Amino acid sequence: MKKFKVKHTVANGPEAKIQKRIIQRLRYEEWFVKETHGNMYQSGFPDLFATHSLYGHRWIEVKNPERTSNLFTNAQLENFPKLCAHGSGVWVLTDDSDSEYQKLFKRFNWYVYCL
Repeated sequence: MKKFKVKHTVANGPEAKIQKRIIQRLRYEEWFVKETHGNMYQSGFPDLFATHSLYGHRWIEVKNPERTSNLFTNAQLENFPKLCAHGSGVWVLTDDSDSEYQKLFKRFNWYVYCL
């Protein structure tokens, strides 16, 4: 009998697990968080929209720190600069750690992951 091997999908893959932890952390820190769905009507949008009564809003893109290539879709590469140019930054987070959480209080950072 073959051993059952879990197939990673978008819904249960590494980034989804990271995203769930980030959402839990943000809610603990009293952020209101909404997930985008990534369907054809939302292509190019970050994974999360978060807003806080003291800190304002953040678009958050969740990335797996082990992934090193093709980090962004073509739609994201087109839309992230436009979002930032119009006053809505995009922050990339790779974990729910304190150091990653602190990135939300610095300048948006999505472009760093393009280098």
